[in-house]
Amino acid sequence: MTYRILDIVRGTTVDGPGFRTAIYFAGCLHACPGCHNPQSWDFEGGMEMTLDELIAIIEEEDFDVTLSGGDPLYHPEEIAALAKAIKATGHKVWLYTGFTIEEIRASKELSKPLPYLDAIVDGPYIASLRDPDLPFRGSSNQRIIIMENGHPDR
Repeated sequence: MTYRILDIVRGTTVDGPGFRTAIYFAGCLHACPGCHNPQSWDFEGGMEMTLDELIAIIEEEDFDVTLSGGDPLYHPEEIAALAKAIKATGHKVWLYTGFTIEEIRASKELSKPLPYLDAIVDGPYIASLRDPDLPFRGSSNQRIIIMENGHPDR
């Protein structure tokens, strides 16, 4: 299994609690106006990496992991496999997506990674709702949803 990876940021503290390994995936169709990462929209961007290569980096860094992009949920089956493998290493997994939890739950495809995620930051970035004081989010419509066994813990 291969993935299109734009970047891997080791030891970041901006994409979730604590030090994390953030993996940025290529491809996004949300095209949110004001997106801080529009170069991530190209599905052919970045470089190809295997599941084993990604897990080796995660194990080497030994941090919890954030999956971002682009939007990882444009590749739900691949993300489910990666998140499952990350969980097997004992690390927590956060995922950023422009889809809402309601859209994810309503889709058999989009919901495939849910059992392996610890948190989802959901919703599109909305520039008019930008709030630089919000932890781990860009706009106030976006929610941090803590998951419990693939279900929102609310």
